[in-house]
Amino acid sequence: MIIDERTFKEAYNDYFEVICRFLNYYTRDNQAIEEVVQDVFVVLWEEYKGKDIQYIKTFLYNSARNRMLNYLRDKENHTVLLEKWARIELEKSEAADCVDRELFYRLLQAAVESLPEKCKEIFILSREEQLSYKEIAQVKEISVKTVENQMGIALKKIRQYLTTHSDETVTLVFLLMKLTEK
Repeated sequence: MIIDERTFKEAYNDYFEVICRFLNYYTRDNQAIEEVVQDVFVVLWEEYKGKDIQYIKTFLYNSARNRMLNYLRDKENHTVLLEKWARIELEKSEAADCVDRELFYRLLQAAVESLPEKCKEIFILSREEQLSYKEIAQVKEISVKTVENQMGIALKKIRQYLTTHSDETVTLVFLLMKLTEK
């Protein structure tokens, strides 16, 4: 199939939605999926206009899969670099930190203990066992979205607990630690 305006429109109409559904196997981030698929079609038009692509469906699926894997890899690398930066900044601040760390960890432990049971279990699996949200969902036989929601609830309740049971310095340390979370 030679890529011209007509064949491009046909390919776009025939494959845009099915490729988006295909990329759902890699992520549930619809915005990222649509960006990746748009990029695939932009490349198809800009780099392959006038050229013959014998297996357009295979080309589109492979291009979309590769771009999505690159996107996820880059996103993960960005997260790792951000966490590293946050850890370094936290270590710098700890040198001049006048927070009683023992008090802080006692308060944090008490805050975790005050969580509802299922919420606490999910929080512990994430923070102490270092399981990903996907792994937690598999272990608990729940959806990843439920894990995300429970972690949001846990962090909110812990923040509230620390705010009501400590001074502002401890709360700031907690917020800095939150930057280094998954």
